[in-house]
Amino acid sequence: MPSMHRSHRVAGALVGSAVGDALGAPFEFGPPGAFSARFPAPARGSKTEMCGGGSLNWEPGEFTDDTQMALLVASSLVDQGGLDLADVFDRFSAWAAAGPPDIGNQTRAVLCSGLSWSSAAAEHFAASGHAAGNGSLMRTTPAAIWFSRFGTEATTDAARRISALTHGDPSAGEGCAIFHELLRVALDGGDPLAAIPSALSLVAEEHRQRWATVLAEDWTPEQATESNGAAWPTLGSAVWALRNGRDIAEVLRLVIDLGGDTDTVACVAGGLAGAVFGMGGIPSRWASVVHGRVPGHGDKVWRLADLQQLAAALDSGVQQSYDPGVIPRIGPAEVLPGIWAANLDGARYSEKDFAVISLCRLGEPFEHELQRMAYIADNEHNSDLDVVLADVLDDMEALRAEGRRLLVHCHGGASRTGLLLRAWLMRTEGMTAEEATAHVAERWPNLGLWNASFTAALQRLGQSSG
Repeated sequence: MPSMHRSHRVAGALVGSAVGDALGAPFEFGPPGAFSARFPAPARGSKTEMCGGGSLNWEPGEFTDDTQMALLVASSLVDQGGLDLADVFDRFSAWAAAGPPDIGNQTRAVLCSGLSWSSAAAEHFAASGHAAGNGSLMRTTPAAIWFSRFGTEATTDAARRISALTHGDPSAGEGCAIFHELLRVALDGGDPLAAIPSALSLVAEEHRQRWATVLAEDWTPEQATESNGAAWPTLGSAVWALRNGRDIAEVLRLVIDLGGDTDTVACVAGGLAGAVFGMGGIPSRWASVVHGRVPGHGDKVWRLADLQQLAAALDSGVQQSYDPGVIPRIGPAEVLPGIWAANLDGARYSEKDFAVISLCRLGEPFEHELQRMAYIADNEHNSDLDVVLADVLDDMEALRAEGRRLLVHCHGGASRTGLLLRAWLMRTEGMTAEEATAHVAERWPNLGLWNASFTAALQRLGQSSG
């Protein structure tokens, strides 16, 4: 398998952070184990673990203040072409003034103080002595992505400066600096867990031991001396979950089951795990529904495609266009029992009772009530293709068990669509890759067979199930 393309890690970090936030929000300040008690097994049908609710009655998949503030940091970096602390603070202040439904007490006190960006947090810390909450850590993934290109010194310096806009305690900034360095290593394809000792060496000496304690290999959240609303146990718990989780879904389950400040701990863990496992490692049933608005900054609803575009802009300034224009419609056509196929516009304008499985990037989601968007590129960069295929096939089985008609499509309805149709036959009918290819080719003349990495993935699928 090829090594994972950096763009998959970058998208994974930003989307993973928002997904963790939205997944954890309904369980905020609840008891330990509440997530697994409600969802003892993966919920892959029409109702998933993105359940919404909670004390603030979030919509399923809606992100909270954690991601709202992260998007303000990200938008400022992209719009200004770098770090403009006054601009970031102004965006934060407009957001706070708009009355977001969820805002940390410390952050509100600083942003609504009427003081300037350069003194508000410091004066709050001097007066209160308390400013090491996790509110600057929760929003720092976009800055970690942006500055990761410029090396350790640049990224850790930016982490401290952005943290200090609202959190006057330098220890909070040291936590953000550690996170930035671990994410930088992960985005470069390295092991962030192995990088912890070197990251700790960057921490100011008076804060180092406290951070070393929560990042130690044998530390567990039960050993925390503060609630996980503080910066230390938040990052410690995220790293603990990364050590112990086999994939993104398990990492997020572990941290949400800790209870307490579930949205923020899952937001931090999701950013780190997303960089390690890549965009394809995020369950499509979660990524497909993540969304939210940013109070004080217009009515735009941020969705998956927006987050993916923003991730690309943070890393290289290159944003993909997802508007293909008008293309001739192909399908939908029932190719297999209960499974239909189409190209992009064939699916977009299909009957609304279809459960749509989208295999290409989209701008706006369809009007269909149920749509899953998987992260597959029609190139050789899909190092996580086996994971994505398994995830989508498991979802398809659950949806078919509910009696749903499934509509599979990609942009042209040829290569990626054909990959999934063939994989479905191999999974459900026990066919070989060759048998599945012949079967689909007879029923879907639009089948495209040019991607050699897709052929290889089907061969691996046959070997694993044989």
